[in-house]
Amino acid sequence: MIRTLLIPLLFVGACGDETISGYAEDGATWHLTELDGAAWPSHASLTFTKPGTVTGQAPCNRFSAEQTAPYPWFKVGPIIATRMACSELDAERVFFQALRDMTLAEAVGPVLILSNDNGQQMVFEARGN
Repeated sequence: MIRTLLIPLLFVGACGDETISGYAEDGATWHLTELDGAAWPSHASLTFTKPGTVTGQAPCNRFSAEQTAPYPWFKVGPIIATRMACSELDAERVFFQALRDMTLAEAVGPVLILSNDNGQQMVFEARGN
C-alpha cells in the first residue's frame, strides 16, 4: 500500500510550477500597457520570480503576492506593498484592485493578458527589465 501511494506523490512533486510563473517568459518583467481597453497612463509591472509568487512595481510602491491558482486561472492575494506616498496613489489603488479582480491568465510570447468574467482586462508586455 505504501508503494502505491508513494509513486503518485513523487510524480506530482516532479511536475513543476503549474501557476502562471511556470508559463510566462522566464526572467521577463511584464509592463502594464492597457487596462480595460484604455492605455495605462502610469508605470506598473509584474515579475514571476519564483513559483507561486508575483512581485512588481505599482505606480508608487513595490509589492508581492502569492499566486497559487493553476494556469490558466489567476488569483493573487494578499498583496503586500511598501507604503511610500506619491502623486499616483489613485492609479495605484486602481491597479491593485484590478489585479485582485483578475481570474484568468493567457501568456502568448511577449504578451500577458489577465482577465475576468466581468470583461475586465489587463494587458502586459514582456521586457527584459
